[in-house]
Amino acid sequence: MTTELLIANKTSGKIWECSNSVSTVSWETERTGAPGKLTFTVIKSGDLSFTEGDIVRFSVDGQIQFYGWVFTKSKNRWGEIGVTCYDRLRYLKANASYGFYGQTAGQIIQQIAADLQVDVGDVADTGYQIPSLVEEDQSCLDIVESAVQQTLLNTGDIYVFFDDGRGLALRRPEDMKSNVLIGEKSLLTDYTYQTDIDKQTYNSVKLARPNEETGRADVVEARNEDSIEQWGLLQLYQTVDGDVNLAQMAAQAEVTLQYYNRRLRTLSVESLGVPGLRAGMMVLMKVPGLGDINLDQYVLLEKVSHTWENDTHTMTFETMAI
Repeated sequence: MTTELLIANKTSGKIWECSNSVSTVSWETERTGAPGKLTFTVIKSGDLSFTEGDIVRFSVDGQIQFYGWVFTKSKNRWGEIGVTCYDRLRYLKANASYGFYGQTAGQIIQQIAADLQVDVGDVADTGYQIPSLVEEDQSCLDIVESAVQQTLLNTGDIYVFFDDGRGLALRRPEDMKSNVLIGEKSLLTDYTYQTDIDKQTYNSVKLARPNEETGRADVVEARNEDSIEQWGLLQLYQTVDGDVNLAQMAAQAEVTLQYYNRRLRTLSVESLGVPGLRAGMMVLMKVPGLGDINLDQYVLLEKVSHTWENDTHTMTFETMAI
């Protein structure tokens, strides 16, 4: 395994290859709500000089793992510099106000990226035009995630918003399947399997729309009586924009119920590292005798954390509901 850590100083134009001066590198990604993050500690040597905003690129065996910018530096008395870097999604933490009407999540991403002067990579066409999305004084990252969530709740299709190394990207997990198998006798070192109905399980979905004529909200409900009898009433209540009609509300409630009306099965995994594996990708896992199931399927990765230390690459990850 060959690693390469490049730091480029924008002002001087100098580039340093620092892999020999770094003992540990960590790369973290999450499927939603957070930029990719790279952390490392480099020993000050030679003419190494860089500052916030300078570019960092980390590669393993010629494959780029992370491309981003320095945001935080710290230094101790022995000359060790702790560095935290983020990818392009970090720039979408800027707050803004937007009103989008009849636009897809991809079109919303394109507009926000243009306004913030952030590069765009591979943006999928979801095919779903969001009737209206109005946000005031919200982070642009939250606005995009809201668009992605609205697409999910109305179509049942999951999309992942991330930095693909070239720019902001939106892709389906099915288009990002890893060709690696993780399981017993294949990279897996430890796991924790959990089932619950506590956090993201609902068997009743109520959608409310303001009605200016009556002064009351129009409410549409979708519910599953079988799971209500088994688990008790677990209700999700959400408001929708006034531009959404009752038929659209009913369709959205049914799709939302189908997504949330299930017992969550999730895995927290420790394994040997797979370069390039990031949150939002799918990986094939085979673990027989996994609680109440024999796991033999692709799983969607919710969080992934890689560590390269002393020529050893390990990772931990959490899955979405299995």
